[in-house]
Amino acid sequence: MGIAEGEVEEEDKVIVLKRIHVTYHLKLEDDEEKRAAAERVLGAHAKYCPVARSLMPAIDITTSLEIEPA
Repeated sequence: MGIAEGEVEEEDKVIVLKRIHVTYHLKLEDDEEKRAAAERVLGAHAKYCPVARSLMPAIDITTSLEIEPA
């Protein structure tokens, strides 16, 4: 599951979305290989996500991963 938060700024009296940060919450067993795989996927996510690629030229998108015990 992911939670997204956006930041807006005003430009010429128009509110413009400038930044989005998505925090992914993942329940995972205590396994270093699975954790490393999850982090690799997160690192490549924006490159292969059509929505992120469409927004990136205008909006800064960042992600983080919070791993909880399964």
